[in-house]
Amino acid sequence: MKPNTQQLNDLTVQVRRDILRMVHAVNSGHPGGSLGCAEFLVSLYQSIMDRKDGWDMDGKDEDIFILSNGHISPVFYSVLARSGYFPVSELATFRLLNSRLQGHPTTHEGLPGVRVASGSLGQGMSVAVGAAQTKKLNKDNHIVYTLHGDGELQEGQNWEAIMYAAAYKVDNLIATVDLNGKQIDGPTDEVLPMGSIGAKFAAFGWDVVEIAQGNNIDAILTGMADAKAKAFNGKPVVVLLRTEMGNGVDFMMHTHAWHGKAPNDAQLESALTQNAETLGDY
Repeated sequence: MKPNTQQLNDLTVQVRRDILRMVHAVNSGHPGGSLGCAEFLVSLYQSIMDRKDGWDMDGKDEDIFILSNGHISPVFYSVLARSGYFPVSELATFRLLNSRLQGHPTTHEGLPGVRVASGSLGQGMSVAVGAAQTKKLNKDNHIVYTLHGDGELQEGQNWEAIMYAAAYKVDNLIATVDLNGKQIDGPTDEVLPMGSIGAKFAAFGWDVVEIAQGNNIDAILTGMADAKAKAFNGKPVVVLLRTEMGNGVDFMMHTHAWHGKAPNDAQLESALTQNAETLGDY
């Protein structure tokens, strides 16, 4: 049975605590984007994707997910652990030497749930298109999901893959763009304005779904159901997810300052006070 909205919200709060404690413990990492995507990844793994029990790298006969903006690894690791891929206690090894939980996800450590090394922005779309085409060749009627940062779309490789996916009707691909309007150097509209991202995808031949409340569980579930309904109809699908970087921690919201900075002791205490423990800390 899939969890209800309250259960998903409770898990999201616990994931926020994981993110904050992980980056604080090693004084490094990317809390801002991780917090902004917590509701989405919790919903994806707990309710939206068709996942099999256990783990195998091939991902046959199930939906798969590819994280392109790999710097938000704290939220990815937390959701994977709390979805049963590896022990939650392992979150305490984040970014330590010889840990499987490196700053950007990699595959050579053999961490369950991680299908591709990511961190070099712009590459996830290409990998996802290849994975989606492989599913078609294997007669595997499942979906490949991806997540990308909006600033990441300033990288040209994305647009080659976006053009290719539409041209070859890769319609088992649902790509989500985290539209928080911020990147490490400031607002995306100041660093490199991209105009209407939705209009660009539409011009490239994609179906476009917008989720205006990207930090609301119910809105995410509704929007992703719409995206799934558009799949397998001859076009790849993009979801424009409007989120708030640093969501759930008042002093991290409405600024790009926490893109890649860890909270100090006092800041951690304040942030955790705003996100009371729900499912147990690691």
